[in-house]
Amino acid sequence: MFARIAFAMTAVTLATSGASAREVVPFQERVSPGTIVIKTGERRLYYVRGDGTALRYRVAVGKPGKQWFGEARIDGKYVRPAWAPPTEVKRDNPRLPDVIPGGAPNNPMGARALTLNLDEYAIHGTNRPSSIGTYASYGCIRMLNEDIVDLYDQVSVGTRVVVTP
Repeated sequence: MFARIAFAMTAVTLATSGASAREVVPFQERVSPGTIVIKTGERRLYYVRGDGTALRYRVAVGKPGKQWFGEARIDGKYVRPAWAPPTEVKRDNPRLPDVIPGGAPNNPMGARALTLNLDEYAIHGTNRPSSIGTYASYGCIRMLNEDIVDLYDQVSVGTRVVVTP
């Protein structure tokens, strides 16, 4: 009986520990609650809460030469969005289709997307979870699909996004 309980507890621990890359951490920087802070060098996204903490997520960020820094606002929220490759991506990968339907296994936007009010950047899920924690994109911020769903449910259009080196 004890062995079955121990096995069940281990299975629950393994199932929950790999389910996402988010955790609550102390956050003492002077940023208003509700702000998203992306620390590119850490490859981490922080969603600032009002109690001196933040939800911290592992993310993929732009490749060297494809990164951007500064401030933006979320200007759109999308569930399983279609993806049209930006001009630079299409130039580098001319065989890509003009549009990949939402929910398709080859759609790099994943389960959710939070578009930003500058250029063609977004915070979105991914069809390549192994890229999380790396420098992988053309400037977008990639999250595990479970994590973008979690963040998507907490933010609204107009949310401030700060991207730092």
